[in-house]
Amino acid sequence: MPSATATTDDTSRYRPEPSVLTALRTPRILTREVLAGLVVALALIPEAISFSIIAGVDPKVGLFSSFIMAITIAFVGGRPAMITAATGAIALVIAPVAREYGMDYFIATVLLAGVLQIVLAVFGVAKLMRFIPRSVMVGFVNALAILIFMAQLPHLVGVPWLVYPLVAVGLIVMVLMPRITRVIPAPLVSIIIVTAAVLVFALNVPTVGDQGELPRSLPELFVPNVPLTWETLTIIAPYALAMALVGLMESLMTAKLVDDVTDTHSNKTRESWGQGVANIVSGVFGGMGGCAMIGQTMINVKASGARTRISTFLAGVFLLILIVVLGDVVAVIPMAALVAVMIMVSVGTFDWHSITPSTLKRMPKSETFVMAATVAVVVATHNLAIGVIVGVFVASVLFVRRVAHFVSVDREITEHFGEERAHYTVTGELFFASSNDLTTLFEYSRDPDRVIIDMSQSHIWDASTVAALDAIVTKYEQHGKTVELIGMNQHTSDFHTRLSGGLGAGH
Repeated sequence: MPSATATTDDTSRYRPEPSVLTALRTPRILTREVLAGLVVALALIPEAISFSIIAGVDPKVGLFSSFIMAITIAFVGGRPAMITAATGAIALVIAPVAREYGMDYFIATVLLAGVLQIVLAVFGVAKLMRFIPRSVMVGFVNALAILIFMAQLPHLVGVPWLVYPLVAVGLIVMVLMPRITRVIPAPLVSIIIVTAAVLVFALNVPTVGDQGELPRSLPELFVPNVPLTWETLTIIAPYALAMALVGLMESLMTAKLVDDVTDTHSNKTRESWGQGVANIVSGVFGGMGGCAMIGQTMINVKASGARTRISTFLAGVFLLILIVVLGDVVAVIPMAALVAVMIMVSVGTFDWHSITPSTLKRMPKSETFVMAATVAVVVATHNLAIGVIVGVFVASVLFVRRVAHFVSVDREITEHFGEERAHYTVTGELFFASSNDLTTLFEYSRDPDRVIIDMSQSHIWDASTVAALDAIVTKYEQHGKTVELIGMNQHTSDFHTRLSGGLGAGH
């Protein structure tokens, strides 16, 4: 029963290690998950506030969105330990809606984006991940590390000089702490030590409270007051579709990255519709929506060692407690402490091996170019999705260009019962790029009256090749010669028979 086996394999493939139950029964793992969630919650606050400002909405919109999405995705997501919250990429995409049409249209856009993500998940958008080459993935990771670092620069430029030693202390703690113990996440210890230093010595440095006012109440249901008309749809649909695509791309790329870091598998289709559900729930409570947060996910998975949904769920819970109940305490945390954490995440995220001289020397130049192109576009646009699309496009063009040169045509003159024949053997994969020059590889005027073209070492992939073969046959017939195509495999023969003569070749 192969189907039953496949189902069993799929189930075990997506089974998280350790499971939530295992974590709950194991104090050591549970402690790690709880503390990881706390560190992520602390790191989420300034990010959510700054993304709200980018989107042109009140800081509480981003904070509530982060809390709601983190809790929702903990239940419906396909990648355990991944953090979903308000993000800069989503904020950039939908900022024009808030600016030009107001909050009601803004929330309607978030809700529609969630619905579109569920629809895309049903149609198998997650399967498109297999078309993203490794060089694009490496470029994505490196560009992400650069963006995380660049996002910290506003907190490092034009600030009191005391910020720099505080950031340095934070970094030193995070480097040394794992060598002493891994029970308590190093970023949490770093935040506590730097905050304590600021409070004890009464240092005047920028704090979380300076980023924006923290809300004092729980989120409330928000029903957007927009007319249900075609005009409304034409306004919000382009932004909603862009938000849905950017969100899914970032989330699926992040899930793949976490898969690599943890050496486990995740259910990308479930993650896709889970993102849609999280965005809808976020919109219902007046949140700005979002997607997977790579920086916070790396804090959770890499820096803090979290592996289960517990850390994601608690990140949302702690975030709510911190902003609503302990807002005054959180407000005094110096930005230097959080900047140090994000710099460490940036350094840890960057694939340093990819730029070592030995790697660059071994790697094909086309692969390095694709990686560099991805990084350049992401850094220039501050949009990971655009960078990935450009990277995949460049990789595809270079691949097609490379494969196009693997086609060869060998000519041999033979004699059969006293009759001279030209015997051609076509070798390689034939498609639009490789078949364009096919017509130039035959000796139409010099060949004898009978020509045999052996296709047994080749495969036809598209109509361009059929048109090229039709053109070759037509040219020989114009010279009064007979052509026979032999050796086609079943797929090639069926494809050629169906299209041959109907593509206008030779006319």
